[in-house]
Amino acid sequence: MTLIKKGAEAWLFREKWYEFEVVRKWRIPKKYRIKELDETIRTHRTKHEARMISEARKRGIPTPIVFMVNLAESSILMEDVKGKTLKEVLDSLPIEKRKEMCIKIGENIGKMHKTGIVHGDLTTSNIILTDNNQIVFVDFGLSSHSNSLEDRAVDLHLMERALESTHHQMAKKYFEWIIKGYRKVMKDYTDKVLRQIKEIRLRGRYVEERREK
Repeated sequence: MTLIKKGAEAWLFREKWYEFEVVRKWRIPKKYRIKELDETIRTHRTKHEARMISEARKRGIPTPIVFMVNLAESSILMEDVKGKTLKEVLDSLPIEKRKEMCIKIGENIGKMHKTGIVHGDLTTSNIILTDNNQIVFVDFGLSSHSNSLEDRAVDLHLMERALESTHHQMAKKYFEWIIKGYRKVMKDYTDKVLRQIKEIRLRGRYVEERREK
């Protein structure tokens, strides 16, 4: 077992499981919480994430295969997706390839939203470009079931903010391409989402102005 990432809520390990190379996502205990409450929270979040990953995959969204869920230790055993995060590689790809990737991302976000799934943490860190040039969405820890316009808009706004933070030179163009892909699936509903994103931005600016005053 090899530790590959430490997050605030969970640690990721790479290991062998029978003949498969897998990743184990283990939700670590939080000592500041009452033990019984901590176990309940970690169990619930583990069960929820595993279910959401599997459900998204069944609906045609590229996600890792979930092999096993261990609720006693709050861990998920899943496919080790070979590749790099888009955060690492997107800006170094040929421009046409970047456009293709962004449109694919948008199409898959559209599929998620159309089937009532909101990812909750859309960033290029949570999308893997595999060794055979496929994209895979990971980390469904904050995902939820929702058909709300607000939740869908927030999901895309999070992606927009992540692009501005990590890929600022091309952020506007990347987001335009993502919306182009999203529109292929969500059609005219996309305009409602874009209007809602605009409203969310205005709310954010208002809050910042209030803080400054």
